[in-house]
Amino acid sequence: MKSLCKLHGIVPPVITPLQNPESLDRPGLERLLEHLVNGGVHGLFVLGTTGEAPSLGRELKFQMVEETCRYINGRLPVLVGISDPSYSESLRLAEHAASCGASALVLAPPFYFPAGQPELLEYLSHLAPQLPLPLFLYNMPAMTKISFEPETVRQAFEIPGIIGMKDSSGSMSYLHKVREMLPRDSQAMLLVGPEELLGEAVLFGYDGGVCGGANVFPRLFVSLYEAASRGDLTQTLHLHRQVIRMGLMLYNTGKHVSSGIKGIKCALSCLGICDDFMSEPFHRFLPPERAKIAAAVEALKMELGT
Repeated sequence: MKSLCKLHGIVPPVITPLQNPESLDRPGLERLLEHLVNGGVHGLFVLGTTGEAPSLGRELKFQMVEETCRYINGRLPVLVGISDPSYSESLRLAEHAASCGASALVLAPPFYFPAGQPELLEYLSHLAPQLPLPLFLYNMPAMTKISFEPETVRQAFEIPGIIGMKDSSGSMSYLHKVREMLPRDSQAMLLVGPEELLGEAVLFGYDGGVCGGANVFPRLFVSLYEAASRGDLTQTLHLHRQVIRMGLMLYNTGKHVSSGIKGIKCALSCLGICDDFMSEPFHRFLPPERAKIAAAVEALKMELGT
């Protein structure tokens, strides 16, 4: 199994640019990836929640991994989500990711059938040794309806090949409990998902963030990470407020949970980076909502000096 050096910083959960339900917006994907590289991000995470992975077919997932790894060509670590209710599908996608040159894998608990904590550990102990790349756990209880409890995480980190976790629970107390359970010399990487917790998490010594808004304004998130890493409280608070303002302007235009991803995709479309086509059952914003996002993007560009 390949190893992955300690990963710090901003690892955006890359959106999946689409032209239609079955094909990528390849030119848009290349522009997006270059936008992220130029923004100074430290890695990329494809086929996550923000990438609409549960709604994508196998071939489209394979294409997203292939095109991302081809274009990045080793410039940044590429993490690939392999979450699936099917054990064999997760393994198949993991093998494809390794063949394309990905750096690591990311796995949420299998959804639909609610597994108990002993069953999750058993699942991980069976799957991890078969994986060709290191594995991050992905704690996303809002979507999977199952959480990796702190004790489960502690035991999971003893399984060879499991090297870290992305936590999207939205609870700093959860992250603190996880870290307190780990040995003091643990090399496990702990990344936070909700961007409103990024500054706080990094100040407390966590490794970085997997923040959806970094698709749109990557430099803002990189700057926040850097300020928190060096303990600059004044700058951290200033940038944290900008991140919160960005979220309020981009994520609340729609009425449903999908408005977050729609807002990110629409903002990228307004910037001329990629198409904002959504995977079913969702659809892009209509003109009135798009006009709100376009105005927000222009205002944020002025405020952020981009």
